[in-house]
Amino acid sequence: MASPSDPRSYDLDALRTRGLPERGGKIDDSIPQLADADPELHAIAIALPDGELRSSAQGRVSFTLQSAVKPFLFALALLDTDGGALDRVGIEPTGEAFDAVKLESGTGRPPNPMVNAGALLTASLVSGDDPASRADRIARGLAAFAARELEVDEDVAHNEHLLGDRNHALAHLMRAEGTLTVSADDAVEVYARACATLVDAETLALMGATLALGGVNPRTGQRVVPATVARDVISVMATCGVYDGSGRWMRAVGVPAKSSVSGAIVLSAPGRLGAAVVSPPLDEQGTSVRGRVAAQALSDDLDLHSFTLR
Repeated sequence: MASPSDPRSYDLDALRTRGLPERGGKIDDSIPQLADADPELHAIAIALPDGELRSSAQGRVSFTLQSAVKPFLFALALLDTDGGALDRVGIEPTGEAFDAVKLESGTGRPPNPMVNAGALLTASLVSGDDPASRADRIARGLAAFAARELEVDEDVAHNEHLLGDRNHALAHLMRAEGTLTVSADDAVEVYARACATLVDAETLALMGATLALGGVNPRTGQRVVPATVARDVISVMATCGVYDGSGRWMRAVGVPAKSSVSGAIVLSAPGRLGAAVVSPPLDEQGTSVRGRVAAQALSDDLDLHSFTLR
């Protein structure tokens, strides 16, 4: 068997070019800013254990994290509650859409942290006495994963809060079940602001690498979260990160990942590297069409599949 390609010399621009002819998928139109996304945006980046960042063309074009923030919210909630977040949110896949108005039967818990109900809850569990302090805690936590301060698109945050009717419904349902202890509006406000955080492919790859490398940011050497937290987050990414397409994703790509409606996907190959792919047109599961193709090729070419015998 041929040895896998060296990620330091892997041609990310060639991989990007291979995906550009793909015309499938539809851009999310839940808020105006997402509907206006450039359908031709397509970027790929990887972050290596020594902190090296490599990217294709458009690797520094900004976009909002949207659901790609969910693994990091889960990590911060686990850290700030000393693992207690696991008593408040499930970790099982659902087979449902990411915004399904559904909780665990008998417990009232969100089914997992990678769906909207779970992310609303984990965002409410980070340290802070009010929405502003929780939003600040999340901003500082995301900055540690990213090795730099990150800005928020205020217009996106406003519209996510204003137009997130299903998120408001989920928050009210969790309040009724006694699962959510902050007000529904506070929960949606904090989560909306987290989703509106601006990154680029290089930054998102570094955030993924921090999880992949046991919670240590390879760029700064800072321990952002304990190794056990990083392990728990990656485990749930593997089973739930691509919603009801997670099983197919793990069979074909084999790298724990989290998709988002902005077209971004963050990948964490344990002990190997972090990666990010972004292209706004989405499939029916809400996963980037070009991103899926690029992620599978990247996994195949760099021998990243978690279940390949080596």
